[in-house]
Amino acid sequence: METRTNFRVRVMKYAHQLLKATGKSWRYCMLKAWELYRLAKKMRTETVRFAYEKTDGSIRYTEGTLMNLPAGATVRGKRITKPSYKTFAYFDARKNEMRCFRIENLITVY
Repeated sequence: METRTNFRVRVMKYAHQLLKATGKSWRYCMLKAWELYRLAKKMRTETVRFAYEKTDGSIRYTEGTLMNLPAGATVRGKRITKPSYKTFAYFDARKNEMRCFRIENLITVY
């Protein structure tokens, strides 16, 4: 029997990581977690414009996608890698390479 991660579980894990990293209210963390979930869902079907704060403090405006990317490496149906709820990885359509950012640094989705 294959177990699948329910989307609510993913949102709660994002929210919990945001709460640990930022110390902000649970309501704020849930709003950001739902924004991350909707971003990932939209990126699986199209290229999305969004902005986030880089580690040096500058803001990166980018276009990214998750189309045609493998969700995770598997061997005989068993996952090798676990998804990270601390970072968000995407394919940068402008630079043609994979990038990631810390989830608490997401600013907005256009």
